[in-house]
Amino acid sequence: MDKLYTFGKYLKKKFKTKVKKVPISIPGFTCPNIDGTVARGGCVFCENESFSPNFQKEKTYLNLQSKTNPLLEKQLKSLEFQFFNTIPILKKVYGTKKFIVYFQSFTNTYAPFETLKTLYEKALSFPDVIGISIGTRTDSIAPQTLEYLAELSKKYEVWVEYGIQSSNNETLKRINRGHTFENVVEVTKKTKELGLNVCGHLIFGLPGENQKEMLKSVEETINLNIDSIKFHPLYVTDNTLLANDYKKGLFNPISEEEYIDTLIKSIKMLPQNISIQRMTAGSENLLAPAWCKNKSTQISNITKALKKAGIKIN
Repeated sequence: MDKLYTFGKYLKKKFKTKVKKVPISIPGFTCPNIDGTVARGGCVFCENESFSPNFQKEKTYLNLQSKTNPLLEKQLKSLEFQFFNTIPILKKVYGTKKFIVYFQSFTNTYAPFETLKTLYEKALSFPDVIGISIGTRTDSIAPQTLEYLAELSKKYEVWVEYGIQSSNNETLKRINRGHTFENVVEVTKKTKELGLNVCGHLIFGLPGENQKEMLKSVEETINLNIDSIKFHPLYVTDNTLLANDYKKGLFNPISEEEYIDTLIKSIKMLPQNISIQRMTAGSENLLAPAWCKNKSTQISNITKALKKAGIKIN
C-alpha cells in the first residue's frame, strides 16, 4: 500500500458526504468467555470500560440460549440516549452528516435473535443513519443472524467486526480467547459468502508473540478476504488478568518503536481494497505502556513514520 486507504475515505467516496460511527454500549450484553460458556474470566486484556465511553454495567446478562429478555426496554432507551447525546458532538466537531451506529462493547450478536433484530432496526430508524457496524466474535454469531444481516445489507451499509487478535492458536489459548483461528476462518468465509462487509481486529504485542508472528497474523487475516482492518497495541488496564501478570513482572508491553515498525510493515502488506479503520489505541485508565496514554502523540509519531516510509496520507 503506497497510499493510506482509510475507512473515512471509503465512506466519503461511497456516500459523497462525511460519515462517522457512533459507538454504542448495550447494557446486558456480555461474552461467552466471561459467562463460562467457553471460558471464564474473559480475555486477559478484557476491560470493556476502556474501549467504550458509553459502557454501562448490568447485573443481568444475555446469551444465545436466552429465551426472554427483561432488559429490552432498558436497552432500547440506552441505545436512543447514547445516539442522540453523541451525534451533536460529531456534527459540531467533524461536520458529520450521516452516521453508522457502531455496536461496540462486548459481543453484540450474543443475545436472542429477536432482541438483536429489535435493536438493529431501532438503530437504523434514527435520523441520518445509513448503516450499522457490529462488534462480535466468530464463535458467537448464529447463522440466522448472519442471514438477517445479509438481508439488511441490501438496503443499508452493514459491517460485521470480528475480533481476530491473532492467527496463532497458542497465543489465542494464552490470552484465554476461547476459540481457534480455524473458527475465525470458517465463520469469516460464511460471512463473506453472504455478501457482508467484514472488518478484522488485530492486536500487536500479545504475550509471547514476536514481530514475525504478528506479521503472520496480518498475512493470514488478509487471506480471509476481509474488507477493512483495525490495528491495536496491547496495553494494560486495571481489573484485568493481564494487569496481574504485569504487576508480577511476567508481562512486558510492546514498545512504541516496535509497535510503529510492525504497523508500518503491516500497512505495506495490505492490498489497495482493504481500508484501515484504526491504527492505534489507548486508555486513560492505563497501567502500561506509558506511550499509549496520549492518543494525539501516538498519531503524530505514526504519521511521521508513514511519511518516512513513503506512504502517502492524503
